[in-house]
Amino acid sequence: MRKRGARVARARRARRSRARRGGLSGAAALISAAALVVSTAPAEAAPGGKVPPPSPGEVIPGQETKTPSLVDGIREKAPRATSAADAARAHLEQKESRYRIAEPGRDLKSARTTTAPGGQETVRLQQKHRGVAVLGGQYVVRMEHEGGERVVTGTSGKYFTGLRTGTAAEVSAEVAVERAVDSVLTDLTTKNFTRKAGADEADDGELPLKGTARGLVVLPKGEGVLTRHVTVRGTDPATGEPVLREVYVDARAGYPVLQYSGIKTFGSGTGPHATGRAPAARPAARVRAEPRERGSGVKLDGESVALDVERDTWRGQYVLRDTTRIPDDEGWGRTLSTWDARDTSVGEVIGQWPPGIQEFGSPTTAFGKDATDAGAVDAHWGGARVFDYFKDKHGRVSLDGHGMTVNSLVGVVNGGHPYVNAFWDGEKMVYGNGDEEYRPLSAGLDVVGHEMTHGVVEHTAALVYAGQSGALNEAIADYFGNAIETGAYGVPTADPDSGLVGDRLCRTRSPRDCAFRDLNDGRNTAKHFLGVGFGTDNGGVHLNSTIFAGALWDAREDLGDTLADKIVYRALAQYLTPLDGFIEGRAAVLAAAGDLNADAGQLKALHRAFNAHGIVPGWELALGVDSDTLLDRVNTHDTRLGSGGAWWTASRSNEAGSEPYSVWAGRADGSGQPKLMSPNDGRYHVNPATDGKTVVWQAHGPTGVDVLARPLAGGPVKKLWHNSRGVADAVDIDGDVVTFSHYNHGGRQGVTYLSLKDPANKVSFGGGTYHRSYFPSVSDGKVAYQERRRVRAEYAYTTRLVDVATGESTVVEQVPGSTGLGPTAVTGTHVFWLRDAVQGDGTTSLRRADIDGSHLVDLTPEDAPGALNAYDLTASDEAVTVGARLPDTTWRNETLAKLWQFAASGDPKDPATRKGRVSCNRGEQLSAAAGPGSQVVWIDATTGISEVVTRKRPAGTCS
Repeated sequence: MRKRGARVARARRARRSRARRGGLSGAAALISAAALVVSTAPAEAAPGGKVPPPSPGEVIPGQETKTPSLVDGIREKAPRATSAADAARAHLEQKESRYRIAEPGRDLKSARTTTAPGGQETVRLQQKHRGVAVLGGQYVVRMEHEGGERVVTGTSGKYFTGLRTGTAAEVSAEVAVERAVDSVLTDLTTKNFTRKAGADEADDGELPLKGTARGLVVLPKGEGVLTRHVTVRGTDPATGEPVLREVYVDARAGYPVLQYSGIKTFGSGTGPHATGRAPAARPAARVRAEPRERGSGVKLDGESVALDVERDTWRGQYVLRDTTRIPDDEGWGRTLSTWDARDTSVGEVIGQWPPGIQEFGSPTTAFGKDATDAGAVDAHWGGARVFDYFKDKHGRVSLDGHGMTVNSLVGVVNGGHPYVNAFWDGEKMVYGNGDEEYRPLSAGLDVVGHEMTHGVVEHTAALVYAGQSGALNEAIADYFGNAIETGAYGVPTADPDSGLVGDRLCRTRSPRDCAFRDLNDGRNTAKHFLGVGFGTDNGGVHLNSTIFAGALWDAREDLGDTLADKIVYRALAQYLTPLDGFIEGRAAVLAAAGDLNADAGQLKALHRAFNAHGIVPGWELALGVDSDTLLDRVNTHDTRLGSGGAWWTASRSNEAGSEPYSVWAGRADGSGQPKLMSPNDGRYHVNPATDGKTVVWQAHGPTGVDVLARPLAGGPVKKLWHNSRGVADAVDIDGDVVTFSHYNHGGRQGVTYLSLKDPANKVSFGGGTYHRSYFPSVSDGKVAYQERRRVRAEYAYTTRLVDVATGESTVVEQVPGSTGLGPTAVTGTHVFWLRDAVQGDGTTSLRRADIDGSHLVDLTPEDAPGALNAYDLTASDEAVTVGARLPDTTWRNETLAKLWQFAASGDPKDPATRKGRVSCNRGEQLSAAAGPGSQVVWIDATTGISEVVTRKRPAGTCS
């Protein structure tokens, strides 16, 4: 017990030491493979956790860079220049001793310059490293005009001074696209093994996902990682849902080091929202229309409202097209328009303009029931209200500040099914058609305000939609959406229900029961921040957004609507940059308040609001765990770990997360020092497994993927297999047998097992057009895997068990194509697997059979009370552990990926079979690997830093 306590104490001291040296800010942690955005203190906290507002001329240092993150309160004459961008760069060069930017003219390219009412100029400069864009590298210079001269009043942002990486790619764009698509396929298959009925035939033609190379990008980790940026879009072969992923592939080794969804949802479900990348735009066209008319319609809540419409002479109808708000001297159709997209699937509108749709029309200026029921009246009326808010309150003309067209699509469905969500995709707002309980999403003015604010964010701070920067993006969208709605309906901010988001969408339920979120939920970092990877809610963009939005909403109640709104807008438009986290957000708001001459009492109220929500420097250190740390700060992305024979093995990068990953192994009891198993050869060594004698893993390099092995006792690394395409994450070893899944041409998945002593002695299954295999595991000379095969024009799914010595194959279970079969685990006595028989019920069953395939039982039936939504499993002779989420309609701690344990040989009717939660840690618990007895090793994200941790026995019930 003393050893355990000492080990935990050492780990905590190490974390604190790193935080004091400068941990991951909102910028650096986005591209850390911990897949979390974590913010540490940019300045020392005063007693009580309060940070005083910056004094005039104060410089707040940046993290992992010599360039300050904020300089405020200065008034320094800018060098004369013909443009604002040139003046900004000349200022940075003139003050090199402060900014440490040696050649601003070379390394900072003009991204955007905006001029606010009063003449203040905000220049955003994009960092380039040797001509290659740096992800999130953006520096802002703020200036005013005085006596005919420009005066610099402050700067902020991210300029990474430690970048040294070369910019010559060794992996072609074609290979990067292939690797990115394989990576997304693996992620989708692993996280959702269920199969949508009827989807199987489609994946036997063209690959359901397509990748588009976007060019080279440097990730600012340590000395930098040169990557090829690939956008992957298409359809999830398992669920039929649309997919849009931004993937960054190491340009020297070909390994995807960062992946997150480009789909932003209003709600935190799995439905799609938009890409932050501007899609192919609808071509601008002259419209043949008569002078505008004043129309009318009835909103879904029954209120009659006036609408700005036009008569379209081509169609002979009045259409929902407003030309009164956007200056359009050139006559190129810059309008606020609402389009009829009823029965158009969401997959047809993400990042593209769907063919054949038209602006919603009516034979008269009175738009009738069709327009009401589709949500068109609400969308058009609400879009005008939001447009007017930003123009009248903040002087912003349209979403981009320069009068861009505002298009809204209404009535969108999800493959013929209801779509209860909404999104902004860089060009347009898209509103789902709703269902029996929820009205079309445009019925909420706060929803319309939320989506249009995403457009404003994209054209100002461009906050990356992942982790803390994504949570800031959501928080600001919620803040302005609610500000607009409460203003329109006369709801005071002090009203307890003023913070409800989406509360006007329900047809029958109460507003509080209907709301998607509540800005008055009182959540704070210390008690409620949820550490999750990018595979869950894009790193917690909705899960954690109300922490920051709640602080802003509290401040609005104390400061008053007008001042608070101006402060938040100024922070967004003039301070925030793409990878800012909670602490940078706090600093931006405080600085903006100072610009607007907030008095001492108002500044105190802002401090109080942020402190109450735990947004204080060093807040991550208060996040506690009940597990023992085996390997701290692994800094890897999308790689599993393994355990066997009282050993664990995992991949790890350096502290900055910039080095290609290496494989380490250590004892499961925490004794001794971890061993480096893989060579440091520039490849990414990932997804290791061990049986306690040998470690096997994948090595990703520019020519393909190798499966390698090395004895724990030491010795040479042995190459077992090579493939030019990817290898899925399932790798396992027991004695002389190694098994893994892989992709053949066209992304067709197969399973191979081979001899460790004689790798040429191998057997493969699947990988063909009508025959796929996946989810292998091995123990005691038996390989278990899942198979999908077309038989007589129908697909069947089969759990198989192969005796390696004899080659005999046993069918453990065979089900029709409407049933999903998931990961397997095999021991000396049993085979376990996951099964989903009822599509869409949010639960799965954990099945067990004897090693000969007999005595099939459910340890946890799919339809039993307390059934889990399991997606992963691992087993020892004594216990089987599943990674699962509770079926729930609302994201919360309990619905994140958690580990649950069952007695391997228990009676499914005996409650004691279910041992309960492995750990009560608050964050996401991923990639479980069974150790001896009931011990489990996993990757834990609670502290915001990915760590390999363990428990020897389950925690039981977590209250």
